[in-house]
Amino acid sequence: MQELAAGIVVIGNEILSGKTVDSNSAFLARELRQLGVTLKCIVVIPDELDVIADTVRAFHQQYDVVFTSGGVGPTHDDITIEGVARALGRRVVVHPMLEAKIREYLVGRTVNAAHMKMAEVPEGAELLVDDALRFPTVKVENIYVLPGIPEILQQKFLALKPRFAAAPYYLKLIYTNETESAIAVHLNATLVLYPELMLGSYPKIGDSEYRVKLTLESKDQDYVERAFTHLLALLPKDTLVKTEG
Repeated sequence: MQELAAGIVVIGNEILSGKTVDSNSAFLARELRQLGVTLKCIVVIPDELDVIADTVRAFHQQYDVVFTSGGVGPTHDDITIEGVARALGRRVVVHPMLEAKIREYLVGRTVNAAHMKMAEVPEGAELLVDDALRFPTVKVENIYVLPGIPEILQQKFLALKPRFAAAPYYLKLIYTNETESAIAVHLNATLVLYPELMLGSYPKIGDSEYRVKLTLESKDQDYVERAFTHLLALLPKDTLVKTEG
């Protein structure tokens, strides 16, 4: 099964100013992980054309798949399409299918410049159509242009989800009542024997159930199982709360 590395570009002054909380990257991160896609980088950038173009160009070159979020509406600050086009050295054009859908949606009403802006795409872009969605998703090369509105972004991504299936991650969890400083030696010892293991340690303050959650991940199921067994044997038995996975 294919291996995919991904990057997410979140675009919007409203995120950087704190007016809006970005939930889109968290959603995409969770979904991509479940699919087995390795998310390498998330960046939040302003509504500035050169910054968008430079960032998208870099991500386009570095990662197998790139998602942009935000900046695809009808107003003056919605410049993601132009930024993506500039990143790839393409023109911005009106896509006839999008124009037809907009005219159909606005039947009986005057179509203005703001409406037509919603029909713009980078030249050569592909439209990914799904019966569950009112408007298709714009894809150009390895870049998927998604909206900033969380509900719509989620609908669009879930419609695209099957195309991103990769080799899955296998996850094991250990919950302990010991402190991180007390178990650090056991974590280090486990990584000596299993250097490719993705081992995370996450303290929880004020939780009566446990103090630290340990996560063990690998795309090799046998590898993570052996590392899990090894670490479990090192941890003091009376501090173990539970395991999962």
